[in-house]
Amino acid sequence: MKKKRAKEVYTLADLRRWENIDPPIRLGVFGDPVGHSLSPQMQNAALKSCKIDMQYACFQISPDELQSALRLIRELNFIGVNLTTPHKIAASKLMDEIDGNAKRIGAINTVKVDNAKLRGYNTDGKGFARAVRQEFAIDLRDLRVMILGGGGAARAIALQCARENCERLVITNRTFATAQKLAEEVREYFTGPKVLGPVPRLQSIPWEEAAIRFQVAHLDLIVNATPLGLNRSDPSPIPARLLAPHLMIYDTVYGEGRTPFVLAAIEAGARAANGFSMLLHQGALAFEIWFEREAPIGAMREAL
Repeated sequence: MKKKRAKEVYTLADLRRWENIDPPIRLGVFGDPVGHSLSPQMQNAALKSCKIDMQYACFQISPDELQSALRLIRELNFIGVNLTTPHKIAASKLMDEIDGNAKRIGAINTVKVDNAKLRGYNTDGKGFARAVRQEFAIDLRDLRVMILGGGGAARAIALQCARENCERLVITNRTFATAQKLAEEVREYFTGPKVLGPVPRLQSIPWEEAAIRFQVAHLDLIVNATPLGLNRSDPSPIPARLLAPHLMIYDTVYGEGRTPFVLAAIEAGARAANGFSMLLHQGALAFEIWFEREAPIGAMREAL
């Protein structure tokens, strides 16, 4: 009998009439959109490397389908799932238990099904810190950082920068009130005795050209934690004319070819990296949560 092959992308309708194939799908990623995700290549390479007889797949799940989809993976004995845009914040309210770090961030990207309970975790912050170390050979504590965005990824990255006692943190968002709120949430980490220059150690600024231009001289690393760049037609979140050669640019978005932000950075003579390395490291941390063993990071990197 011919083996049934896994589909490129599954839906809620597929979960409702689930037919397991061989090897069974017991892990996946929920997103909207999700077709661009490289998590299946990476996680399936890890499963194969560790001789774990199961598969990982993509699930196109819209926001109003999330609750039903999470209920179904519990009933179908999944090991767990990853969550990507736009589910990270909404899902945190649908867990039975939530890890302290994820609770503080208010967003989750990894779910483990444990004795029919849904446990939520967030590996974005640690994954980001490891990615910056890999790409630029420097630790967050030595950097002046600006984060673009205020959603789940931005929240995780801001808290990681704060915890690692970065030199300086600036947050900007299209909705200024969101940037202000996020800055207030990490303020307790910035009361210590680091040397203060002409600018505050922690600041939220409006997403405006003049405000961003002023900050550039007082920054080392700019991080795009918005979805800008997922579509090829998207503009760079910051135009090349505002960037400078001394900067490091990290775009959490990844795709085939360079993102608009990475292209703008190269045009400005800055060093730049896209979200592949963060995907790798947060994925390895998720694997370790699901299987309580070290992830085969070499196999995962090679698959990417």
